[in-house]
Amino acid sequence: MDNYLEWSRAWTGRLSASQKSALAARAPELATELAKQMGAGELPFLTMPYRAKLEKDLPPVLERLKGVKNMLVLGIGGSALGARAMQKAFAPGQDGPGYNGPWLWIADNVCAQQFEGMLGNLNPADTVVVCISKSGGTIETLAQYFLVRAWLEKSLGEAWREKMIVVTDANKGFLRQEANAGRLTSLEAPDFLGGRYSALSAVGLLPAGFIGIDWRALLDGAAEVAAPLVKDPTSIKSHPSFNLACWAKALMDQNYSELIFFVYAPQWATYGPWFAQLWAESLGKSGKGSLPVPATGVTDQHSVNQMFLDGPRNKGCVFLTGEQPETGRKFGDDLPEQWAWLRGKAFGALLGAEALGTRMALCQSGVPLVNLHVGNLKEKAAGATMMLLEAATIFTGWLMGINPVDQPAVELGKRLANSKLGAQGYIEEAKNLKAFLETPEEKQAF
Repeated sequence: MDNYLEWSRAWTGRLSASQKSALAARAPELATELAKQMGAGELPFLTMPYRAKLEKDLPPVLERLKGVKNMLVLGIGGSALGARAMQKAFAPGQDGPGYNGPWLWIADNVCAQQFEGMLGNLNPADTVVVCISKSGGTIETLAQYFLVRAWLEKSLGEAWREKMIVVTDANKGFLRQEANAGRLTSLEAPDFLGGRYSALSAVGLLPAGFIGIDWRALLDGAAEVAAPLVKDPTSIKSHPSFNLACWAKALMDQNYSELIFFVYAPQWATYGPWFAQLWAESLGKSGKGSLPVPATGVTDQHSVNQMFLDGPRNKGCVFLTGEQPETGRKFGDDLPEQWAWLRGKAFGALLGAEALGTRMALCQSGVPLVNLHVGNLKEKAAGATMMLLEAATIFTGWLMGINPVDQPAVELGKRLANSKLGAQGYIEEAKNLKAFLETPEEKQAF
């Protein structure tokens, strides 16, 4: 088999067979919920009803962008993390010398200096801007949009419209109004598809396609994993995503409060932050959940692995490995005698050995561990992995008794920020903000 989960050291530590059986017995309950929500169109990341329209709408846009040098993505959270993960995994040349292909730039924060640095070094004439917000009202993204629109207009006049693409709701929100009024190119962010589940829609696939990534293969891989669940919800009982959810819920029940996502495929390292948002924003509800901890092998063997191995026994681990040939430069026969065992080996041999050593060390230290192995590190495998993790996240939330597709606490911070900036209509937030700011500060110089 190409892609698989390896379970031999997963149900260890404080986990028990009785827990496993009790959680597995809830499969019919979750199958009923799965059928209900799919029937209501509430799980589009799984059923992908938008795919046919996307495959019709996206190619003409990509064709029009051939020869464009830069794409600047305005988006935050789920509007950026999927695109960045794909960029780093499948277009790594952008980070190296001599690259001359299309460049993808992602403005996923509100640092004025970094933003000015981007605009100061990009030429509007050879840059297309993609503004992504499902709601069309994300303050950080809209703030960038207003500034970039002025930047384009100053240089290009009315032709600025040809350089702006929006990805947003099909019918509502400020960005949809802008697209309609300004006759901007637009692609749809489908209904019920929250940002952290949207990477395999226009949100992530437009940037991916721009830099030459095989976006159809990503969709194919995801669809293959989802197919059994979509065809027959009762198949959940044997689906790997449900097994992963049962294990994750068992970890939480036994006070394993952190879930390490250890990626031993350096090309896929930025899938760590993508997974962290997916897991944390979906499951951190009502005092429940586990903290996702992204880590990259082998880099983090030399930073945080000491804590994983010898710190509090509160960690489980999803350990991602990929089939990689032992390629690279070979060590010569002139190595010093103390390093003679490296002679003739390829540099790439180190990664597999380090992965095995770290995985064994974690297991010997009592960390319950699932090895998520992909047969290759190409787009189809990535799409399959993303679907597996998205489905597992949904099912874990249902086992926990929470809603895995909302993010109520995040909205509070947004409302308070809007109030601080002068937005009207936030009466309670304004009152709480005033009280917070009037609390005397206790400062200590250092």
